[in-house]
Amino acid sequence: MQTTHTTPAYLTARDVQELIRVDRSTIYRMAESGRLPAIKIGRQWRFPTQAIHEWLGTSPDANGGALPLSATQEVADLFAELYGVMVMVTDIEGNPLTSVSNPCGYFTAVSGEATALERCVTEWKALGDQYDFEPRLRPSHLGFLCTRAFIRVGNELAGMVISGGIAPEDWPPSAAEIEAIAIESRISVDTVKRSIDDVHRLDPADQERLLAGIPILAKHLSRIATNEQRLTSQTRSTT
Repeated sequence: MQTTHTTPAYLTARDVQELIRVDRSTIYRMAESGRLPAIKIGRQWRFPTQAIHEWLGTSPDANGGALPLSATQEVADLFAELYGVMVMVTDIEGNPLTSVSNPCGYFTAVSGEATALERCVTEWKALGDQYDFEPRLRPSHLGFLCTRAFIRVGNELAGMVISGGIAPEDWPPSAAEIEAIAIESRISVDTVKRSIDDVHRLDPADQERLLAGIPILAKHLSRIATNEQRLTSQTRSTT
């Protein structure tokens, strides 16, 4: 059986270190200063594969359905501010494509742990595997509520808009629930306890507004990505 290689949507600092042959502290400084294409998820830096290879002048395995990152980030930031929630965009495998917009303090504290961030990516991938297209609020492994909508490029599902950090009605969790969250997320109970109250709070009307708005955001990003793909194809055909 032939194995298909899939280019990852983003690189770790170690991956970038192998590509540009500098020490990791230099990579972090370049990311902080904006000299290197990068996004920050909690306290972890991730480096968009396509943007890094464009910066280097090399070519990874092309993903024709890649989302235009700068425009995507700006739109996600605006939506998060308007609706008072946390928003991020991932590929269909749950890999982050944007920094988290308007993160709640609880998510920021938890996602600073590398193992916890890996657990988040696993959950985001699971959201991509659930092909129910009607947005709904569902509990995450961190206890808060989240929802998602699919982004299409042409006729293919290319990514997801994920919104979360929303406290359910019975928040904060009990001591036993906090302990279970810590075990599930592979972080300390103290980390959860210190930040558990720093979440986004939406009344029922605002929750309904969010569920109505997130498909509109996904359609807008789908339109941007599809147009970008069309322009890229036209450019390639004329060169």
